[in-house]
Amino acid sequence: MAFDSFKGSLSSMEAGEAFALGYRDVAPDADIRIFSISDGGEGFSDAITAARGGEIVECRVSDPLGRTIVARYTIVDNEMAVISLASASGLTLLAPEERNPLLATTYGTGELILDAVTRGCRRIIVGLGGSATTDGGAGMLRALGYRFYDAVGEELTRSIDILEHAVKVSDKDVDIVLRNIEISVAVDVDNPLYGARGASYVYAPQKGADDAMVARLDSALKHYAELGNDYCSYEASDVAGVGAAGGVGYAFVAFMGRYLTSGIELLLDTIHFDASLEGATLVVTGEGRIDAQTLMGKAPSGVLRRAEQHGVDCIAVGGGVAWCDELRSSLFKAIYAATPDSMPLSEAMQPSVARENLHAVGRQVANNKQNKG
Repeated sequence: MAFDSFKGSLSSMEAGEAFALGYRDVAPDADIRIFSISDGGEGFSDAITAARGGEIVECRVSDPLGRTIVARYTIVDNEMAVISLASASGLTLLAPEERNPLLATTYGTGELILDAVTRGCRRIIVGLGGSATTDGGAGMLRALGYRFYDAVGEELTRSIDILEHAVKVSDKDVDIVLRNIEISVAVDVDNPLYGARGASYVYAPQKGADDAMVARLDSALKHYAELGNDYCSYEASDVAGVGAAGGVGYAFVAFMGRYLTSGIELLLDTIHFDASLEGATLVVTGEGRIDAQTLMGKAPSGVLRRAEQHGVDCIAVGGGVAWCDELRSSLFKAIYAATPDSMPLSEAMQPSVARENLHAVGRQVANNKQNKG
């Protein structure tokens, strides 16, 4: 069982455990293994920690508005750091009235990466998602030693100033150790840096941007792309996924020379998910809402691909299901909605109700499997 979180209701593990309880009501002897999964955003580092273990590290860093907070990440096997951008630069760190992507910075995420380096980590996995920022990763880059200058040679320190006015970047203060570390970047979107599908127009409104701010940020990211594309000598701003986390994906690609990876594929590899499929007879996956987007690189679609590769039936369970042609023709053997049609969403999202709904559908799935032999 490998559920993504039911956002606003249950964590990945809580959803899996609720379903498993119902399944065991019918099949008490079933050998059930529960995995936490995530496609790169919320719960990404927690999912790897749950499967691989590791040491949880606390670090004092800057939050999106520059205030000091304590953020956490995990070190696995003494050499691999697993960092969720949201732990230092996440939207949930700000009150609704504080959200302002003109001010929010990813500086704290850079501080987390530096902390991992100083602790001897030589591989770093960064999960992008849940950010409060649209700074193109400029804050993170500054924390890592990159310096940005305007046309008269003055150093720029505010992210919005860098995006709008930087014409030169220097990397001479970047630690040589950082250059040689393996960094894997997990994303769950395919957006470019700017334009109609870019980081600003698609995601900045949920981070507190009004229409004027969205247009300003998009124009600023376009200017920033001229600098970054020149730095890396190709059109990195068009690479799928560089718009992730308000453009942080672009910072990794254009300035740090790293590649972006599907969050769910990277996670499944890291937790050795394929090994668990040997001898399995059923895989159950799901998320809060199953719809056409579920098949577009989100966590359940990654689980489905692995199950198909191993010849194991895979079913999907959503808090709700928005039926469409794509789902009807998908390779899921069955798709279940945990929430009764008559139940209001506000009630269904209550954690205790969500658990009971998953418990009930777990019983239903087990009964159906037994009836089919």
